[in-house]
Amino acid sequence: MIYEPISPEAYEDLAARILYEDNHILILNKRIGEIVQGDKTCDEPLSETLKRFIAQRDNKPGRVFIGVPHRLDRPVSGIALFAKTSKCLERINEAFRNGSVHKTYWALTCSKPEPEEGELTHYLIRNEKQNKSYASNTIKPGAQEARLRYKLIKSFDRYYLVEVELLTGRHHQIRCQLSAIGCPIKGDLKYGSPRANKDGGINLHARSISFIHPTRNEEVSVTAPVAWPPFVEE
Repeated sequence: MIYEPISPEAYEDLAARILYEDNHILILNKRIGEIVQGDKTCDEPLSETLKRFIAQRDNKPGRVFIGVPHRLDRPVSGIALFAKTSKCLERINEAFRNGSVHKTYWALTCSKPEPEEGELTHYLIRNEKQNKSYASNTIKPGAQEARLRYKLIKSFDRYYLVEVELLTGRHHQIRCQLSAIGCPIKGDLKYGSPRANKDGGINLHARSISFIHPTRNEEVSVTAPVAWPPFVEE
């Protein structure tokens, strides 16, 4: 297998954004606009770019394995976890299924949550054509239960920094549930933000992740720096 080399600029950029790596796992600080896995746009996903990066960096003559145990929406930044072996992928997938992977997110919301800390439970219905989820307070046919914890950690003149701990993993869950309580994420037009961000992204960042390493049975805990401007008011 021959992989096309990536440019020196792209190579250095990727290398600088690797937050954790060993023989089994690679964790990258994803930028707004990057896609984790291939979609209908046909843009190259990070999973493929990382294969080229590893082949180039390690002078690897054969096929490079990169598995994707979870997705991060295109307009979202932060921690993107990749598996470097099929065994690792299988075990991390199981860890996500049984809830032993712990993730926190930072969201900059357009309104202050009331109360400032709490747990949300909704039932989400996904509309495939719109690529959007809708939240209901009651169980409906086809709906999936969605739960998260949140707390306000800082207030600005016009926006509010909210930390979110996911308790389930649903389509657009944080975006949909925060919107449902009147706190859409800055830049998220799809879920009620009054204005788009100039970069086309939204102010939702996968801030941290912790889990038991799939082969070493020890905890891995990683935090991703935020690339947003320091909450500059527009």
